[in-house]
Amino acid sequence: MEVIFANSDLDRLETDPDFTGGWPRSVVKGYRKVLTWIWAAVDERDFYNLRSLHYEKLHGRLGQHSMRLNDQYRLIVEYEGSGRTKRIVIVAIEDYH
Repeated sequence: MEVIFANSDLDRLETDPDFTGGWPRSVVKGYRKVLTWIWAAVDERDFYNLRSLHYEKLHGRLGQHSMRLNDQYRLIVEYEGSGRTKRIVIVAIEDYH
């Protein structure tokens, strides 16, 4: 699946091993693990099969979905395009507490 990042910090968080972006280490570790699964996914149906992601649509946020990074933080994603040109956009990391 093609991945697009909403901002450069989210991109750097995946690729730069020394960059934390001010997030706790557990969030960074979870983020990198989830991004590995996203890169390997064929489409969003793969995310529903990974129960530990707790992949779900967000109510009140049209077109956005969340994936669990740890007990407290979620990765917010959106989709662009359709069919074979569908891409996932990494929007934000949010604290759900």
